[in-house]
Amino acid sequence: MDLNPEHLTQEIRDNIASGDALKSRLVLDHLAMVDRTWQNRVLFELSRGKPDFTIPLLNHLLTTQPDLCAGLPVVRETLISHLVAYPDMLLRFLGDPTIGDRSILLQTAGELRCEESVPVLMEYLSDCKDTLIIRQIIETLGLIGSAQAVNSLTDYLYSADRALILAATQALGQVGSPTAMHRLAERMGTDVELDLTILSIFADVQDTVSMEKLSDALRSHHAHMRIYAKQELERIGNKAVPVLIERLKDDDEDLLVHVLNVLGEIGDESAVAPVRKLLDAMPKNPNVRFAAYETLSCLPLRKGVYTLTAGLSDPEDHVCTAAARAIDKNYNELLGAGIRNLIRGGGPEARHIVKILVNAQVDNIFIGLAEDEEFQHLAMVYLPHAHKDVREHYAAQLRSHGMTEFAARITSGRDEVGRPKICAVDDSRMILNIYKATLHELGYEPVLFEFPASALDWLMKEKPLMVFTDLNMPEVSGTQLTERLRLRYSPAELPVVMVTTQSDSQDHEAARAAGVNDILIKPFKAESLKAAIDKFKKH
Repeated sequence: MDLNPEHLTQEIRDNIASGDALKSRLVLDHLAMVDRTWQNRVLFELSRGKPDFTIPLLNHLLTTQPDLCAGLPVVRETLISHLVAYPDMLLRFLGDPTIGDRSILLQTAGELRCEESVPVLMEYLSDCKDTLIIRQIIETLGLIGSAQAVNSLTDYLYSADRALILAATQALGQVGSPTAMHRLAERMGTDVELDLTILSIFADVQDTVSMEKLSDALRSHHAHMRIYAKQELERIGNKAVPVLIERLKDDDEDLLVHVLNVLGEIGDESAVAPVRKLLDAMPKNPNVRFAAYETLSCLPLRKGVYTLTAGLSDPEDHVCTAAARAIDKNYNELLGAGIRNLIRGGGPEARHIVKILVNAQVDNIFIGLAEDEEFQHLAMVYLPHAHKDVREHYAAQLRSHGMTEFAARITSGRDEVGRPKICAVDDSRMILNIYKATLHELGYEPVLFEFPASALDWLMKEKPLMVFTDLNMPEVSGTQLTERLRLRYSPAELPVVMVTTQSDSQDHEAARAAGVNDILIKPFKAESLKAAIDKFKKH
């Protein structure tokens, strides 16, 4: 049916003049039947009407003919300009139940961040039964971000409808007030996916409450939660340091290890004194001591570095190795003199310290001591039997410093071929160095991976004697790595041993459910590694 556009335009003029909204709607329902020029003329006439008459009609047009309005941006622009000029109209029509579809008005209230509309929206929310509309109201309250809405939004954190739970979670995150963050924290603990969403909100908000809750997630029973929290705290960087330092006062040893790891990754100098204070208290757990020295190896130490040499006498080799790396990072003549004093006399402790230094691949220390005859003598007890990579590495360092004779002595060791391969996966290069030295000493060829994805690629092509894997690794956890391996290899075909600092039973249960053959608690010694290998060697 052809419409006379002039008649249509005159009709809208007459309806506006008489205030006949019903007939005006009928005119607008036929707007698509005239060309764009006449459409714009009709809309121009409509825009000249009184706001309380025009706004509902523009809303009607936008909600009933969205495709038409997509090509006529003037419709939405006119509505928004009216609502900006007359904000009381927005409140009036948002609360008007006679307006059938208020979705455009809701969207506009959110876009305009109209805080005055919050009481109206909360009342609308309490009366509404339509889930889709409830969700849109929640999203609008989130966009506005008013703390007035926290209680209303909190109710939907416990809804039976998951979409509403997620909408309320995001909305509270947009509000971002301390109370909103507390409410989100209280919701955590029953839904892992939701917990990750809440953690991401904490990472974005970064207020005091959020930072505390994010750091508290480092003690989670779920590995992927801890990993995510660590990554976000590292991303936040220096702003997270004060909260993390406060966590160093905690008694939870697993938490301390994770906090120290994050502080090391961030590398802020303000963490030096608190980490040293922790070490001065001589924590009983060697994993805490290891993590503390590992952290110090990542931090700039401007004074008191000589105290690091005490770590070389720790009863645990892992801790000694971490201390050696910290010393190497901050090496100076004073530290060199301290180490020379420790190895003087060549007794058992001196030999142990030199063995640690050799296996730790600490270039600055090694070159700093290389001209000392006593050090050379002790080093040559171990270097000829060290892994080929270690010998070649030190030889190259010595040659670059003109010590060719010592370099030649190092490379004279015999390489053993045909050793069974054992794969080790850990995101700590320091731990990988320990694996290299220990597995080589036990008669195996270590195949080492810092990144689990690379390990999986290799393991899909080659099958070693067995696999040792860390639990807490970014991107792919040890549990996830095991799950993927079990798609190809049975536990009998390829034994997997989880090596972790975590003592949490839930972590262990998850690891066993994923298909690990055994769990070994760090720090490991050559004896415990050998026992684990021998246990599954028959397979």
